[in-house]
Amino acid sequence: MSNDVAYPVFRTPDLALALSTARRLMEFGRCEHSEVSVYAEFRSVAEVWRVAKELPELWFQGQADHEEFEEVPLKELVVGVQGRDLPDDPAAYEGRVPVECELFDLPVGSMEDAFTAVIGENMGEVNWEMLCWPDAPEVGFHGESKHAAVTLLLNTRTRELDEPADDHTVLVHVRSHSVDGRQMREPYAQWLARQVGLTVIGPGQRP
Repeated sequence: MSNDVAYPVFRTPDLALALSTARRLMEFGRCEHSEVSVYAEFRSVAEVWRVAKELPELWFQGQADHEEFEEVPLKELVVGVQGRDLPDDPAAYEGRVPVECELFDLPVGSMEDAFTAVIGENMGEVNWEMLCWPDAPEVGFHGESKHAAVTLLLNTRTRELDEPADDHTVLVHVRSHSVDGRQMREPYAQWLARQVGLTVIGPGQRP
């Protein structure tokens, strides 16, 4: 089973610029079946309600212990509920924060603007998948699609969304191939970045 590795290629506090840059890289590999997904974490109930009001189609899920799943109704925040159905009683969120929200496998262009417009200072990501990176014969790499993706990290620099930041980072994904601890496909990521005027600016991040 193969995995990906994602290299940062652009970073800026300007969200509009970060989104347009990520899109430029994504368009280089976009194909008929490309999709976009969005994800964010909210550490206050007020932020959950604010975003759900703007994007009621998002799915929200609160924190829970595994044992709880057998005991709660299907429409509880524990197992996931759309924004339009979120409970309006603050007590329902006790012990559930941070609350995650997500929406997967959407058509490219359908959610990116709206999602980044409401993200505020919360950490999240926009992820374009099912891209098709082309061959790069001058650096000795064949194209790929399984691990071809672009991610825009929002208010964080890590894929784990565990460290808040005051800027946004664009990542380019390629297949991970490590030999003696060295990533052999980093030159391919560098080549991909150069095709749209970017460059790798930091170490690769594993999932």
